[in-house]
Amino acid sequence: MSAKKFSSKNITWIDIVDPSKKDIDELEKQYKFHELDKEALLEENQRARVDTYDDYIFVVLHFPRYDVRSKRYVTDEFNIFLSKKYIISVRYFASNSINSMFDSYGNWKVDDNEINPGYILYDMIDVMLDKVFRLLDKTSRDLRNIEWRIFQEAWKDLISELMIKKRNSITLRHMLSPQIQVLKMLEIRTNSLFKDEFEVYFENLIDKLEKTSSEILIMQENIESMEDTLKSIFDMQTNISVKYLTIFSAFMLPLTLVTWFFWMNLRSVPFNDILVYSIFSLVIVIMIILLLYFIKNKKL
Repeated sequence: MSAKKFSSKNITWIDIVDPSKKDIDELEKQYKFHELDKEALLEENQRARVDTYDDYIFVVLHFPRYDVRSKRYVTDEFNIFLSKKYIISVRYFASNSINSMFDSYGNWKVDDNEINPGYILYDMIDVMLDKVFRLLDKTSRDLRNIEWRIFQEAWKDLISELMIKKRNSITLRHMLSPQIQVLKMLEIRTNSLFKDEFEVYFENLIDKLEKTSSEILIMQENIESMEDTLKSIFDMQTNISVKYLTIFSAFMLPLTLVTWFFWMNLRSVPFNDILVYSIFSLVIVIMIILLLYFIKNKKL
């Protein structure tokens, strides 16, 4: 476990990374957390939530992280305890954004009249949402690149990339969209705890999250549009291949017909006569011309 602590006169922020069960037990004893919250820290929570108690609020939020190896987004869980005098963040993932934010608070001479744990919570969520926006910007650039490559390169790799992007967009949507209601609930609980000091701040977070959800929906529409375009190109290429195979088969028909009509084992036909060969060649040429005329008129 690694833990950082920031304190002023009446405010404490503790950021804990990768706690063990023993660490969580000690945390529970020190701050008198509910045993259900302890279970939540030990188990992975599939849904975001806000639990309200007499003297603190327990919040579970999820944010995406890009896994370079699988090229997919995975879910990182944020567990936060919030009261009037402290905020405790518990996570099982590294975050340079949170570390930088923590360091900036540590270098800042905090006036208790200007800041409290509610503002730290707002700042923390705001930093993570900004990170989500950066992920979406990168995905948008990747999609524009894929859109260009659809008409320039081989498509086998593009199918795989599109499927990954589609799965990522679905992951983001399922992860972030339900948290709009969680933030609205958190706004109400925080305003009650801190006497309406953070209504504007949390409205800003809700607007950001709603904008993020809208960007994800647009991204999904773009992916589906590119997928349809790719399917149309595949259909066109298949039709062209069938066209050339049909033409090739048509050109082989005269030879097949002549071979069938003048059976090769038929000795009575003077195959050494140049006139016979000339007639065969003329018949084949005439049939090919007729086929070309038919193909041109039918626009095959």
